[in-house]
Amino acid sequence: MEKFETLTGVAAPLPIVNIDTDMIIPKQFLKTIKRTGLGTALFHEMRTNDDGSENPDFILNKAAYRDAKILIAGDNFGCGSSREHAPWALLDFGIRCVISTSFADIFYNNCFKNGILPIQVSEDELETLMHAAERGSNFTLTIDLENQEIQGLESGDIAFKIDHFRKHCLMNGLDDIGLTMAKAEQIDTFEGKMGTDRPWV
Repeated sequence: MEKFETLTGVAAPLPIVNIDTDMIIPKQFLKTIKRTGLGTALFHEMRTNDDGSENPDFILNKAAYRDAKILIAGDNFGCGSSREHAPWALLDFGIRCVISTSFADIFYNNCFKNGILPIQVSEDELETLMHAAERGSNFTLTIDLENQEIQGLESGDIAFKIDHFRKHCLMNGLDDIGLTMAKAEQIDTFEGKMGTDRPWV
């Protein structure tokens, strides 16, 4: 998993509440277990017209936001089913940080396991961020995970909270497999001892 230390990029405003995981990645794209290639299906029903062409009015189809790395969304982002394909699709598109006033628990946890930083802010802070993001590519935000700050706003930095262990994992690029492999030496020692003490196992 790629480390997350600081992230600077364009922020796309998506002022819609209750965006569920089926909106993020519709069910017909869940046939794969690969984490790559899903970015093209991100927000498929909103990004494309019935004939398969791009919807020019959708925020991520606009030139200023095609390379957005940060998504600023309405309340209760990621609700609905527990599909891990949702953060996979966001990450494959290039989104490394989602900012909202609240997140569904399972989606929130899945973000950390896939190298995405979900940041919870107040309603007033979200409104400030939404307004600033409307400037398109003329405006960028910096997410400083070490100092737990959203930087780049004219009104000043926004501090955010994050669990210490999750912060450690993101900054060191540790997913569940990475956490296990970090204990490889202890695991090998234990297995070696088991082989000696219980050769029949």
